[in-house]
Amino acid sequence: MQSKPERAEQIPRTSVRLLLLDERDRLLLLSSTDESDGHTFWFTVGGGREPGETLAQTAAREAREETGPAEFQLGPEVWRRHLTVARNGVDYDWQEHYFLARVIGFDIDTTGFTAQERGSITGHHWWTSAELNTTNDRLVPGDLHSLVADLLVAGPPREPIALTD
Repeated sequence: MQSKPERAEQIPRTSVRLLLLDERDRLLLLSSTDESDGHTFWFTVGGGREPGETLAQTAAREAREETGPAEFQLGPEVWRRHLTVARNGVDYDWQEHYFLARVIGFDIDTTGFTAQERGSITGHHWWTSAELNTTNDRLVPGDLHSLVADLLVAGPPREPIALTD
């Protein structure tokens, strides 16, 4: 009788996601292509925390890398999401922290992209609420359009909301 191969431990990963909202309440999202089905999906600016960084430092670094030298005001943490992600054969135990950040609309500068970002990010767009509600593209998290609409109406929650998607 063969025993099951042991599953490798999941690697913990903390990331910061930024809800960059401009003065017209447009949300900046980046796009990529799902390799499994070729569909486009859109996600918030952000990425993994480096050793020794605070969440605020991660937010600032990721914003510089992915959007250029834009100035933003980091607001409160509004959502948290826990998920398991498999990437390149490695399983990650992912903890995402979503922060509201207000900016004045600006042109995106992608010269700070890392090599991995240059190979995976296919575009960027400032989304209106109407566009978020009507797109056929996948949004991450999946209910992003309603989450953002709620945030714009009710304002930031007192404590971060745990997302289930």
